[in-house]
Amino acid sequence: MVTSNTPPAQGTRLDPWFGAYAQRAHNMRASEVRALFAVASRPEVVSLAGGMPNLADLPLDDIAELTAKVIATEGMTALQYGSGQGRPLLREKIVDVMRLEAIDAHPDDIVVTTGSQQALDLVTRIFIDPGDVIIAEAPSYVGALSVFRSYEAEVEHVHMDAAGLVPSELEESIVRLKEQGKRVKFLYTIPNFHNPAGVTLSLERRHQVVDICKRHGVVVIEDNPYGLLGFDGEPLPAMRSFEEEGVVYLGSFSKTFAPGYRVGWVVAPHAVREKLVLAQESAILCPSHASQMAIEAYLSNHDWKRQIEEFRSMYKSRRDAMIAALSEFLPDATWNVPEGGFYVWVKLPPGLDSKTMLPRAVTGRVAYTPGTAFFYDGTGADHLRLSFCYPDEATIREGVRRLAAVISAERESVEIFGTTPQLDDVTDVDVPGPDIA
Repeated sequence: MVTSNTPPAQGTRLDPWFGAYAQRAHNMRASEVRALFAVASRPEVVSLAGGMPNLADLPLDDIAELTAKVIATEGMTALQYGSGQGRPLLREKIVDVMRLEAIDAHPDDIVVTTGSQQALDLVTRIFIDPGDVIIAEAPSYVGALSVFRSYEAEVEHVHMDAAGLVPSELEESIVRLKEQGKRVKFLYTIPNFHNPAGVTLSLERRHQVVDICKRHGVVVIEDNPYGLLGFDGEPLPAMRSFEEEGVVYLGSFSKTFAPGYRVGWVVAPHAVREKLVLAQESAILCPSHASQMAIEAYLSNHDWKRQIEEFRSMYKSRRDAMIAALSEFLPDATWNVPEGGFYVWVKLPPGLDSKTMLPRAVTGRVAYTPGTAFFYDGTGADHLRLSFCYPDEATIREGVRRLAAVISAERESVEIFGTTPQLDDVTDVDVPGPDIA
């Protein structure tokens, strides 16, 4: 008897297994816009799209020596399986890092993850059933929206202004959604130097947001990759610093050290932490021992606080270069002036569409991230995100100059034809690569 290997009949010519996928897999989709970033990686294109940190100022020789020593002296441990919660010594070091934002945590409260992106996935996995509602700022981090979509959540956006998430609109949304019979599981927020909006949630509003969520039984997911990268003054206290049971805090070494190690963490109440460890073990067994031990060595043997200060100074200079270039070349646009982080959120002159303009921008040898990537419903075409973290000051200025030329040509097209040319069948940037995160 011959067994047939023919795929199910509900397949397609392009994918014979199309009908066999779980429903959640159909929510995981790339886009033609995302494909343009492969072109944007060419050396002649100035990319203002990527959220990649600048690693040139890292003490690479020292890091190489420390890493080699870890392998030479503790290789049998570094290259072995480990705990699903993460190494105790690294968790102690993470406690020291978080003290800079007034968090008084215990190492047992922490779960080490493979970057904070995995932390987002684990948190969503343990809280969200299909149809549950997540509240997020408008706009919001594209990588988070991708995770939420993959777990079939609904996302309700809440307005931000110059002081961050607007508490009154948050409470109105929670009340309205509950009256509609929907289950609001958590608020996802980036309080410091927001990606992409660049704004920072004020101290007063941090307390208000926590109070609102506590009264309505909504967990706060505080995602904080940029909190130590402010350009002036001391970091604001994290929401986790004054509310332990209602806040789940996500941290990362990707922006303050190096993303290649893929080490992040979660601080959570005891019961939530236990669920996260179980989810972690079922997903990847354990985070990389070698990466954790390399970061332990760095934090133990290098002046990491001084290194962060150097990063702050360098990113501030690049922020200043971008703001100066925008003022010179794009006076008809509007933008925020971020007090830290990596991003400037630009509103285009009336009538322009950042998504449909992107192919012409790449042809003009400059790339950005269209605003549509940061809204669950694909709105936001009147905005774009510019990143100043990776290119140097001269490259930033040249990139903005090229962008201004593209925008000028686009405005002429709108004036002549009344609209911008459209791309065929372009969907949202739903599956971000690291170059646009």
